[in-house]
Amino acid sequence: MPLKSWIRSHKSYRFQLSWGLLGCLTLLMVAIFIGPYSEHIEFLPDETRGWYYWQLPEPSTWAFITAWVGYAAHQLFHWWIIFRAKQLRHKEGLGYTSGLHPINVLALVGNAFFIGLHILQTKFFYDGLAQTVSVWSSQFAVIFLLVVVLIMENPRRGLFFGKRVPIKQTVVTCLKRYHGYYFSWAILYTFWYHPIELTLGHLLGFFYLFALLLQGSLMFTRTHRNRHWTFFLESFVLIHGAVVAYLSPLQGWSAVAMFFTGFLTMIVVTQIHGLGLSRRIIGSIIAGYVLLLLGLVASGVMSWQLPLRIPFGEYGLVLVVSLLLWGALALTARGRGSMAPELEKDNLEVTRS
Repeated sequence: MPLKSWIRSHKSYRFQLSWGLLGCLTLLMVAIFIGPYSEHIEFLPDETRGWYYWQLPEPSTWAFITAWVGYAAHQLFHWWIIFRAKQLRHKEGLGYTSGLHPINVLALVGNAFFIGLHILQTKFFYDGLAQTVSVWSSQFAVIFLLVVVLIMENPRRGLFFGKRVPIKQTVVTCLKRYHGYYFSWAILYTFWYHPIELTLGHLLGFFYLFALLLQGSLMFTRTHRNRHWTFFLESFVLIHGAVVAYLSPLQGWSAVAMFFTGFLTMIVVTQIHGLGLSRRIIGSIIAGYVLLLLGLVASGVMSWQLPLRIPFGEYGLVLVVSLLLWGALALTARGRGSMAPELEKDNLEVTRS
């Protein structure tokens, strides 16, 4: 069957989330098996927080070309997958399924191919995108991804202990319609930013990126909406952030405490309230969280402000992004005379989801 006809077909293939996670672990094992990657490299000293350690001391033309061409090809492929899936949704009636659509299979195979390509690119040329762009660009890409999730999930689980904040429905609708393109960029840009390395921090980070790419390949499947799975994806940043801070010689215990308790605060204040837990379980979690913080502060491990830094930043960005996007949509609507038709079309579906 030609590829075009196969993609448009309504075939469904069996799938379980455990198979996807096994695939992520398999790709990670392939990366470990092909390594090491930097035994022959003498890195420049890591002296500042804005410096990215894992890059060649002297830029390489071939490393530059292979990293950027590989990233661009991967990005264009994944954006096309998202665009094509949306076309199938609106024109062919592609519905949510417990298995996989052909477009999902193509996305999974393509992402696995490009992951393998980046592993080989690192093995032979090493440098990722880090040689030419700032480390902060990669970090803020992921930060804004988490902020967008908070905004989109506000109608379902609220932002503060299950309570919704008054974010305009047009903002949520817009983000739910187009978030895939931004998430794709944030994930793939971060993936190609880093060379493949075998430190614990890198391996946890790449597993996390593989899991996010798995999620990004499962559009219009029930797994994509599985709340326990999406909770795992949101909360895994706690483990990765705390471990990376612990392994960094410039960070110290205060950074470990900030990442651990900061993201733990996000879990307790916001994320657990979308899991359908009983009030008794949620109350027990909150009590345990408070006791943990009191113990850490009383023992002198951290100050009381540390658990608030990350939540204040994330919730502050929720406000800023929501207001800016609402303003941009309002100006667009005023220019057109009404809300953009495609957003009006999606409002009912988004409200129900």
